[in-house]
Amino acid sequence: MEEVQNFLKECGVYYLATVEGDQPRVRPFGTAEIFENHLYIQTGKVKNVSKQIANNPKVELCAFKDGTWLRVSGTLVNDDNIKAKEDMLDKNPTLKNMYDAQDDNTQVLYFEHATATFYSFTSEPRTIEF
Repeated sequence: MEEVQNFLKECGVYYLATVEGDQPRVRPFGTAEIFENHLYIQTGKVKNVSKQIANNPKVELCAFKDGTWLRVSGTLVNDDNIKAKEDMLDKNPTLKNMYDAQDDNTQVLYFEHATATFYSFTSEPRTIEF
């Protein structure tokens, strides 16, 4: 899981895919933190992505760096734990301009039943499950 987090952080931006009805939706994300042995992301509850995840928590993300790309698929689980929100905001202080652990908008979600696969054109895929 740490290798996945490190890759996402090195990329800076990854793309998260959800579905809205029968329409795929993809958008850039930047948060990826490990808290209590789970890989977390963060968003705002007022955003469409939050509503899409609530309706169908199965997601996939993709990131690319130096000829290698990573795909992570799994189910996102909402976590209303204030400590999880504080951890995310402390590790990503620029988010504190928009979010607060105590507000009704800040949302942190962690991957459950995740499969992460590293790919490149020069080597066989390598998979990690967490």
